Amino acid sequence: MLIDTHAHLDFPEFASDLDEVIQRAIDAGVDRIVTIGTTRESSRKSVRLAERYQGVYASIGVHPNSAFEECGDFIQEFRELAQHPKVVAIGETGLDFYRLPSGAAAVESEKAAQTAVFAQHLELAAACKKSLVVHQRDSWDETLRILEVYAGRIRAVLHCFNGSPAHARQAFELGFFVSFTGIVTFKNANMVREAAAVVPLDRIMVETDAPYLAPQPYRGKRCEPAFVKETNALIADLRGLKPEAFAAQTTLNAECFFGLESLKPRLLADG
Repeated sequence: MLIDTHAHLDFPEFASDLDEVIQRAIDAGVDRIVTIGTTRESSRKSVRLAERYQGVYASIGVHPNSAFEECGDFIQEFRELAQHPKVVAIGETGLDFYRLPSGAAAVESEKAAQTAVFAQHLELAAACKKSLVVHQRDSWDETLRILEVYAGRIRAVLHCFNGSPAHARQAFELGFFVSFTGIVTFKNANMVREAAAVVPLDRIMVETDAPYLAPQPYRGKRCEPAFVKETNALIADLRGLKPEAFAAQTTLNAECFFGLESLKPRLLADG
């Protein structure tokens, strides 16, 4: 069985056929999904979905691209949501400098908002003893400098990893996890495949980031949790492992990271 450790089931792309998406995940051997909040409202929706589906769990967070708009007092609500039995992580949070506003003052304000919101998530994760889901884009050095301070205090995963083996090594040497999406199956992703081959087996996870980044042979289509099977198979092959053996390891890692029981619940709607 497999766990999709990062999907966005609350996104509008799944509004019309989520039950069918869940069933296809079951049929593909994906028995648990962590659905990831990106704003306050997205986090609320993720919790509601976790309540509806037995094998769905929620992470609550404000994505860095929403940090400027959401930088008010959201932490109190998140402290309360974090107590929900199906909230298994904080995030996604982090830094994203890929698309910054024009003008030096606007750039400074955007980076300051992202950094402040990231710090709030870090403190919340440490306080409530939840794992942290980290997003970074064009901000590796800045993200690692902030995370270093919390090494040993929190469990964190660098999700949607698309960096080099050296970057991956920086993460796992700090004790953090590295998670791979369908990017690893892309023809031009040699560097990412090299990284996937060197991450220690007890520090690696797989995800879809659905509805984005569908792996081969589905590239260009809407991604969904069932497709994590393709990512698992590709990395297993890179490492000379059978897909079933690698799936067992990534499942164990996800269970440990998110504090999930070592069970195989089915993704069934509660009626």
